Amino acid sequence: MSIVQAIQRTSRLAAVAVALVAFGPAAHSQQPSAAAMATAKELIAATGATTVFNPLIAGVVEQAKLLYLQQNPALANDLNEIAGKMRTDLTPRFAELSDEVAKLYATHFTDQELKAILVFYQSPAGKKLLSQQPDVVDASMKFAQDWANKMSDEVIRKMRDELKKRGHPL
Repeated sequence: MSIVQAIQRTSRLAAVAVALVAFGPAAHSQQPSAAAMATAKELIAATGATTVFNPLIAGVVEQAKLLYLQQNPALANDLNEIAGKMRTDLTPRFAELSDEVAKLYATHFTDQELKAILVFYQSPAGKKLLSQQPDVVDASMKFAQDWANKMSDEVIRKMRDELKKRGHPL
């Protein structure tokens, strides 16, 4: 996954979080109701909120594989086979992560709030937000990078000028 894709996926999750906060104060119950959990799971599916976590299992397996490869590169063929099987075997465990994310939403928002948020994300405007947000974030990141580069040039120039005024040869 490229850095741009990671940013896009992260931005979607951030957009969901911002939208959730915008709908009102959080409900803080210890154990969410079954209805709130079901609605939270629907919300996660509608927004793709857990897609940012998709590479986690493969990443953990790859890190472990690399650890062994550093010790003995001759293990590459066996490790590739083992890693492939482990990724497959561990895939069902992704549900643990999705369930925990749903629980977090369900403990911070009432079922009624979650339903209102879900309605938004299922609306044309909500769907457009989800589809267009990666482009907006990409453009924002590019602008911010260009802006920071220009500011850096300005700061360096001003510091140099100030240092020269104070008698420091540069």
